Order: sequence, then C-alpha cells, then structure tokens
Amino acid sequence: MIPYGRQDINQADIDAVMEVLKSDFLTQGPKVPAFEKAICDYTGSAHAVAVNSATSALHIACLALDVGPGDRVWTSPITFVASANCALYCGAYVDFVDVELASGNMCPKALSKKLALAAETGVLPKVIIPVHLAGHSCDMQTIGDLAKQYGIKVIEDAAHAIGGSYQGFKIGACQYSDITVFSFHPVKIITSAEGGVAATQNAQLACSMASYRSHGITKDPAILLRPDEGDWYYEQHQLGFNYRMTDLQAALGLSQLTRLNEFVSKRNKFAKDYKLALSGTDITLIKPMANSESAYHLMLVILPDIADRKTVFDEMREKGIQVHVHYFPVHLQPFYLNFGFKVGDFPQAEAFYQRLLTLPLYPTLTTSEFSYIVKNIRLQLYSLTAINQ
Repeated sequence: MIPYGRQDINQADIDAVMEVLKSDFLTQGPKVPAFEKAICDYTGSAHAVAVNSATSALHIACLALDVGPGDRVWTSPITFVASANCALYCGAYVDFVDVELASGNMCPKALSKKLALAAETGVLPKVIIPVHLAGHSCDMQTIGDLAKQYGIKVIEDAAHAIGGSYQGFKIGACQYSDITVFSFHPVKIITSAEGGVAATQNAQLACSMASYRSHGITKDPAILLRPDEGDWYYEQHQLGFNYRMTDLQAALGLSQLTRLNEFVSKRNKFAKDYKLALSGTDITLIKPMANSESAYHLMLVILPDIADRKTVFDEMREKGIQVHVHYFPVHLQPFYLNFGFKVGDFPQAEAFYQRLLTLPLYPTLTTSEFSYIVKNIRLQLYSLTAINQ
C-alpha cells in the first residue's frame, strides 16, 4: 500500500536517538531545550515550549491565554478535532468560522461578518484558532488585523505547516498571532515520533506554557514562596499537566530539523508534478496563497461533480493507493452535534468536504509510485466520465 504520508528516518536520526539511550537522560535532559532553541532559530520565534503532542500544545496555549469557563473560542470546521477540543478542555464554548472554498482555510470575510455580529450581541470570542490546512497559510494579516480590532488573541494551528512561510516570514514567527503550534506526528513534515511545540514572541506566555506542561511546578528562585528551602525544593503554583517531551523525542526532532528545508522542497516539487500530471483533467488542486510558500503536508484535490468520491476512494484503495479525506467537518461530528450544531451551519465547509480527496505526498515517494498514483486517478476519472456520457 502506498500511504498518504510517511516519515523519513535515516541513520543520523537513529544515531541521535541511540546517543540519548546511552546517555544519563531519557526524559528531561539537554536535548529538549536544544530542540526548543533550534525551533526558535528556524522560525524566528523568541520562545518555544516543547510538549508531547500538538494537542497538548493547543491546550496549554489556550490556558496561557486565560481561556476558561464561559469564554468562547472560534476555529475552522475543516480540521482535526483537536483544534476545537483544546478549548473544551478549558471549559470554554467552541464555535466555528466557515472556510474559503478555494483553500479550505478560515474565510476572512466570514470571520469579519461573524465578529461584527458577535460584537453587537456581546459574545465575542477570547481566542481565534485559524488552521493552516495542508501546510497552506491562512490570510494571517487580515485575520490578525480583525483580531486586533476586537481585542482577541490568536493561536495559529500550524500542525501541518512547519517549514512554510507567509509574507517572507517563516510560519511560527507569530507576526500576526500570539502563539503558533506545530505537530511532529510521524506523518507530518518532520517527526519526533510524537510531539509538538508552542512558539511565541511573548516571554510571559512561554513561561506560563512551560509551567502548564509540567504539573504547574517551578524551581525558579525568583517566584518561589520559600526560596531558601534547598536545592531539592520545588513548588506547584497552578494546576498543570504531564505534557513534557522526552529527550528521546527531542533528539529525533533535532536530527529531523536539519533536513526540514529538504523535505519541504521535495514536497513542493511533488505538488508541482501533480499539477502538471493532472492538467487537462477536471480535478482542482488546492493551492497556497500567492504571498506564501506551503510546507505541503497534504496533497488536497477537489474531484469534479461527475465523480462519486466513495467509488474513487474505494477503487484507489483497491489498487494499493491509500488516498484519504482531510477532514470531515468537526461541527458534524456526533459529539459536536450534541452542542446544537447541524447540517447547513457552515455551508462552504460542508461543500468543500463533499468532493475532497487527499493523494499520497511525502519526500520518499518514488517516481514509479507517483506515476502509478497519477495513472490510476486519471483512469478513475476517465471511467466515470464514460459512464456519465
């Protein structure tokens, strides 16, 4: 089976992990802060807080921005459920902003309209979480300007997007947001096996997130209630969690980071090859904004109206090609239906989902595998066109 995504692990990655296994530190050691610094150096962020998953990073980002019971958080309905769940963990209410049909990203026009109505009714969100779907940046300047206008904080869900850029800045520089969250799950751009990072330019937010990831515990003499107790002493100042990244994960992430630009370059090359290979068909490729470079975590395409997606999906899987669909709209998940969401609430997101398909894309995809994928998707469309004529 040709997967839709796959990690690329080389000998240097293995050696980096083996070095930690032979060291004195397996959990909290020097590799975690080294990885955090490397993320800062790459993205241009001032601070980075490494955790055990991007879901954890989203959670502590919300907590650091004081999201709590009674607050509102808005995100995209076209995303993995963690983008919304993180607010519920804090006791907040979740709502969604419809997407652009062309990109699947949060629609600035829909956001502007929704914010204006919310301001009139006194139900503005505390935080907005735009999602860089497939590694394509949202229109962060417009979203950031709207957030600033209404006094709202912004968390960029960049789980798909490390290595991408917007307006000449690496995603993670937070020029229009308060915090940016990355994922290092195996199918993402780089991997630490599992893991995530929350990047920010704000030292106070970084300090708060670092506390939340480790049980709310501190050893900082500057804030200890009993600073003279002894070197063994620590204090819990708030309710936190065990969200820490291990040195094993950080070592793998550090090694992978050295090849990040190479990975992104290969992904963009395959995206261009898909565009050329599928030209002349009725397939529409989801493209990044003109003033950005995508990390191309996913190769999203929109099938034509004549195509029965389930038939295409099943036939491609039958041929050993693991096509996928990213994502079923969150507001229509059974759990979220319990909150009163329903079909028709976000029509563009629902329409976007209906014809969406994910084709395999990863750096180690071979030329023969690529040709096989393109040949079969074109055959599927040809067969469906013949049937419908």
